[in-house]
Amino acid sequence: MSGVRVLYLAGSGRSGSTLVTTILGQLDGVFAAGELRYLWQRGAVENRPCGCGLPFRDCPLWSAVMASLPPADPARIADGLRRRLRLRGLPGLLGRDRQGRPPVAGHPDDAAVAALYPAIAAHVGRAGAQSPPLIVDSSKLPPYGALLGALPGIDLRVLHLVRDPRATAFSWRRRRGLDGADDARLMSRPPVWKAALLWLAWNTATARLWAHRRPDRYLRMRYEDFVAAPQESIRTIARFAGVEPADLPFTSAGAVRLAPTHSVAGNPSRHRVGAVPVTGDSEWVAGLSPAAYAVVTTLTVPALRRFRYPLRRPAEPAAPAAESQEG
Repeated sequence: MSGVRVLYLAGSGRSGSTLVTTILGQLDGVFAAGELRYLWQRGAVENRPCGCGLPFRDCPLWSAVMASLPPADPARIADGLRRRLRLRGLPGLLGRDRQGRPPVAGHPDDAAVAALYPAIAAHVGRAGAQSPPLIVDSSKLPPYGALLGALPGIDLRVLHLVRDPRATAFSWRRRRGLDGADDARLMSRPPVWKAALLWLAWNTATARLWAHRRPDRYLRMRYEDFVAAPQESIRTIARFAGVEPADLPFTSAGAVRLAPTHSVAGNPSRHRVGAVPVTGDSEWVAGLSPAAYAVVTTLTVPALRRFRYPLRRPAEPAAPAAESQEG
């Protein structure tokens, strides 16, 4: 298949996608775009910071990309994507996919979404490159990935990142500014039961859309396995996406040196640069209450075994690692 190469990170939030995206963005021929489904709202409308630190409309790269797109109303596109990709539409989406139809019904705004990816590739491509760059889109939402996969001119591969649902539920309860500690606008904080149901819905949908129907375009990786062997994990992901990782940015087995990227949205950790440890966040093991643990486990038990997670709470580590590696 020809077209703009896109590696789509799918699954639920707080599963390490931001760190994986940022590390991949350090590789030659790879562009860490961040969560492009939010570009229209958080970038074009709200003018939130790019990963480079500049406001979206002041970033030279994104200014050039947006100027090259056909005229469109970003607020209308953002609202349309929110309405079309809601959780309640998931059964119909999966049904259309089983029938061999486009999973997400077509819409006039799809032309703007389809034009975005080749515009990015054109502006970040390097002179003399043998092939266009790989765009890493960490939007995660399976319906958006399904929409991308059906658009013309996009060569999509899917990396399914999975993390223990008890850990993600605990992480979602933390208070975090949308773009860092100084941001008064907080990231969403769903209750543990809602975080569990979202984890179940999005991870199950990701597996159904790609693991069974498009296995050659699908790679699953657990967050816990990634932090245990980050260098080998990044090599595996890069090769799956068609990139030969000649030089990895790791300074040791458990640390990586990060330069700024142009990620357009995502976890505030996308702004971290310099030496960054790659360690698991185990605070949830002791921090998640017994009641919350029981609720999340009960709601997600249909998928726990599929993704190789135990029902019982693991033993508390001797020294909990610092939290910061989520996405």
